[in-house]
Amino acid sequence: MTQPNHAPIRELYVSPEAAETLKADAGRMPSWDLTPRQACDLELLMNGGFFPLRGFMTQADYDGVLDDMRLSAGYLWPMPITLDVSHDFADGVEPGQDIALRDAEGVVLAIMSVTDKFSPDKSREAVQVYGADDQAHPSVHYLHHVAGPVYLGGPIKGIQPPMHYDFRGRRDSPNELRAHFRKMGWRRVVAFQTRNPLHRAHQELTFRAAREAQANLLIHPVVGMTKPGDVDHFTRVRCYEAVLDKYPHATTHLSLLNLAMRMAGPREAVWHGIIRRNHGLTHMIVGRDHAGPGKNSKGQDFYGPYEAQDLFRQHQDEIGVEMVDFQHMVYVQERAQYHPESEVSADETVLTISGTELRRRLREGLDIPEWFSFPEVVEQLRRTSPARSRQGFTVFFTGLSGSGKSTIANALLVKLMELGGRPVTLLDGDVVRKHLSSELGFSKEHRDINIKRIGYVASEITKNGGIAICAPIAPYAATRRAVRDMIEDHGAFIEVHVATSVEECERRDRKGLYALARAGKIAEFTGISDPYEVPEAPELRIQTEGYDVDYAAQQVLLKLEQMGLIGAD
Repeated sequence: MTQPNHAPIRELYVSPEAAETLKADAGRMPSWDLTPRQACDLELLMNGGFFPLRGFMTQADYDGVLDDMRLSAGYLWPMPITLDVSHDFADGVEPGQDIALRDAEGVVLAIMSVTDKFSPDKSREAVQVYGADDQAHPSVHYLHHVAGPVYLGGPIKGIQPPMHYDFRGRRDSPNELRAHFRKMGWRRVVAFQTRNPLHRAHQELTFRAAREAQANLLIHPVVGMTKPGDVDHFTRVRCYEAVLDKYPHATTHLSLLNLAMRMAGPREAVWHGIIRRNHGLTHMIVGRDHAGPGKNSKGQDFYGPYEAQDLFRQHQDEIGVEMVDFQHMVYVQERAQYHPESEVSADETVLTISGTELRRRLREGLDIPEWFSFPEVVEQLRRTSPARSRQGFTVFFTGLSGSGKSTIANALLVKLMELGGRPVTLLDGDVVRKHLSSELGFSKEHRDINIKRIGYVASEITKNGGIAICAPIAPYAATRRAVRDMIEDHGAFIEVHVATSVEECERRDRKGLYALARAGKIAEFTGISDPYEVPEAPELRIQTEGYDVDYAAQQVLLKLEQMGLIGAD
């Protein structure tokens, strides 16, 4: 299985002539538009990054990976690589059929010969792969609320890679990296896996790793999908390029990896090692809490700090990549240097800045010391992290029909426009239904689509520095979470639960909707014949009974001021 790091690795692309034939045939096949995660997976399947996989996993491979981290042929592989699809699409496809896999623009990237169709036990997958069926884990939440309910498996024939218009000179396939190593005469190469900007601790860690392994260095950041809330890859790559001259040019290379991370901790570390082997690497840095997702629903870390190193070490020989393990690097004031925390004595002073503290300093325009990061990196981060009072955000009101959401939202709109400084847009539930979702009904599926449309528009407003005010009913917690995830990639999300009782909403009901619902003339009416899932931990909960609208809007303003989203610059 182990390929010498200079020898070409098997790809799944067909010849140009065969590709033209497959493109013509694709028009007569069922077509599946790939999700962003699936597009990342397909690219690494086709270019050899996921060798020895020949396509999306069959049920036998999937079961083997979940139970033993083994493909059915016995090869080590820790992560399910599955094509999840909707029930509607799966109903139209049977084993033995070919399907066209297309990108978001409809371009055919590959043909898949379906051999397996199965419905997974997602709770089992969560426990086996991520250690717990805990939706505080972003990939467990994705599994239950984003991924399709049916998996298709089978080999693929690659037609063309997905098109990337950004940093094209930095994107190397496994064979392109192997050719580079061959040209440069690099036989020992250590990979630095990262999804964060490079700060001084990272530089010291990579210098030490290269010296310890007596190897050249590949800075190999992930630019596919990472953890929600991470710095966007455009900013991160500008940061990498800004400090690349701090490294010896003749012994260091920067290349981007279009991988969709799962944040699976120990299993992910083994997976990253196999992927790096396929790219021609001989060594890989595995640090503290490698690919950890943060805290679980009980406030504890999902994985132990060095659990990933332990699992990697167990399988190191089979992976074919030697681990360079490191502890957390800390800055020792007396020595004015970074050192592993185990090498620091009790009487020495350790200086540190957490990720939360860094974001606060960026948000408030405070100094970031040079011992922590490079001025060039800080400059790039400040460009995309302006003071919080100049960032876009979304206020998302949720509550029963007649609770007062729209009235409070309109009052808040006027107050924010009075403050000025940023454009403000109100996305009221009824107005959005008229202009964006007029074809939708009121089934759960259609309600979810409507709320996600609102979320998408709000995320675009937030991304571009505006303020979005949303006022739908939004009865389902999972859909609200999906909207939060969309928006928090770009700015703050403030969920406001307008907690008016059903009895009060009925008393206020000017349209007579509650009476019609109780008479059975309106089906699936929230609060009567359909549930409203009360938010467990909104940023703000407002009681409207006994209070006027101006008071309620003021409560939102005070919350925004407390969060630093409005106020004096």
